[in-house]
Amino acid sequence: MAADTTTDTTTTGVPAPHARAPVAVRDGIRRPGLALVVISMAQLMLVLDELIVNTALPHIQQALHFSGSGLEWVVTGYAVTFGGLLLLGGRAGDILGRRRMLCTGILTFSLASLVAGLATTSWLLICARLLQGAGAALAAPAALSLITVTFSEGKARTRALGVYAAMTGMGGAVGVVAGGLLVSYASWRWVFFVNVPIGLAIAFGARRVLPESQRHPRRWDLPGAITGTAGFALLIYGLTRAATGPDGISHWGDKATILALAGAAAALAAFAAIEARSAQPLLPLWIFADRNRAGVYLILLCLASVFFAMFFFLTLFMQVVWGYSALRGGLAYLPFIGGFIAVAGLCTRLVPRFGARLPMTIGAALAPVAMFWLSRVHEQSHYLTGVCLPLLVFAATAGLIFVPLTMTLVAGISDEHAGIASSMFNAGQQVGGAVGLAVIGSVAWTIINNHARHSLAGVSSAQNAVAPGSPGYDHALTAGVSAALTIGAAATVLALLITLVAIRVRRHDLPDGPLPG
Repeated sequence: MAADTTTDTTTTGVPAPHARAPVAVRDGIRRPGLALVVISMAQLMLVLDELIVNTALPHIQQALHFSGSGLEWVVTGYAVTFGGLLLLGGRAGDILGRRRMLCTGILTFSLASLVAGLATTSWLLICARLLQGAGAALAAPAALSLITVTFSEGKARTRALGVYAAMTGMGGAVGVVAGGLLVSYASWRWVFFVNVPIGLAIAFGARRVLPESQRHPRRWDLPGAITGTAGFALLIYGLTRAATGPDGISHWGDKATILALAGAAAALAAFAAIEARSAQPLLPLWIFADRNRAGVYLILLCLASVFFAMFFFLTLFMQVVWGYSALRGGLAYLPFIGGFIAVAGLCTRLVPRFGARLPMTIGAALAPVAMFWLSRVHEQSHYLTGVCLPLLVFAATAGLIFVPLTMTLVAGISDEHAGIASSMFNAGQQVGGAVGLAVIGSVAWTIINNHARHSLAGVSSAQNAVAPGSPGYDHALTAGVSAALTIGAAATVLALLITLVAIRVRRHDLPDGPLPG
């Protein structure tokens, strides 16, 4: 690994000893087990929120009389503010204290969830979702960086990072299961209300069991904050808007989409130029100079695109083609959750012994197998062989990759920059998810509509041809879902190639291995 895995660089450029324990660790913490529960539950709540809301969208549309374009903002609004404000949220934790930002973000998220659950108009729900995203942008970077200042190097930090990675990897599946349960037995409002007591408990627990991190006074880099926030927000908005929808209409050529993506490119180019010249940048570009960390971010982009597309289209397939209820469709992911937890727990023992590269390579090699197997699902498939078994293989893939990936990300990062490095981890998930649903979704919906129109050529209007329940629609949807999952398999092949080329981290390079020399 590059030199920054054994030394930390301060803002003055003076190396600091790698072995120096974080302030919170040196001062000691009370009840580390409860501290881990608080951090992991915060991460789980923030990750699952996107997919738990997706399950309730049809009910929300009916209750609040959303238009099709307005309903998109229930999902897009959260993603835009979450992804756009992540860099600022990460740096706020470094400057103002991570426990403070975790509590502020979680309480903001909880308040917004309460407003969303009580919403009686579409505009109020959208505003609440925007506020939820802002709260998540403050809390998410703080959660990961708090691990590095709360748990000392060795088994304690390995276990904590393993649990954190498990919450990140299985958040989508938990969201689908929880959404199915709440929509089936309560109402759509409870996908928001459930966050309130959990959020209050997390904020209270954080104040009781988490130490405050050391503050690092810095300038806020206002030009970088403006261009970075605008760039990421416009990128996620443009990609989300661009996707071809269930109506088969492509939005890639729309004026608003082109302007958003062009604005994102200009803002991010300006952001990179500003950061390269800034004495105290919002995002130090040397973070990407290490090949292992740069590889981790690229792998994360690939896997996030696969996760978002897989959960979306596989859930759609099971509910429309197989006729599963929202509850049964959610419960279908339980094998994935159980498998992921088991493999992630095993991986926390493998990484200190073998390093990060071996489990990541094995996991990356299994990923294309799992996705290609899953892509073969069709109308007559059985749940066990068509969904359950490939999901178990994919669970093993995720467990083997996410634990060492998270450890590699934080290896060699000084306490001063832990928040901003953690924010890039969450930004990778948001951008990757937007890319997955935009690119993979556009291809899938185009295929679905082409198949539906072809099967009903000369029989019905184009509008009826793409309507769910029409003749041939199940076959058309199956073709589109198969295409989406096949593209997902191609994305996992890319992740495998990046792993083989970029990841060179060894056991001694990780903070839990013996220190060099």
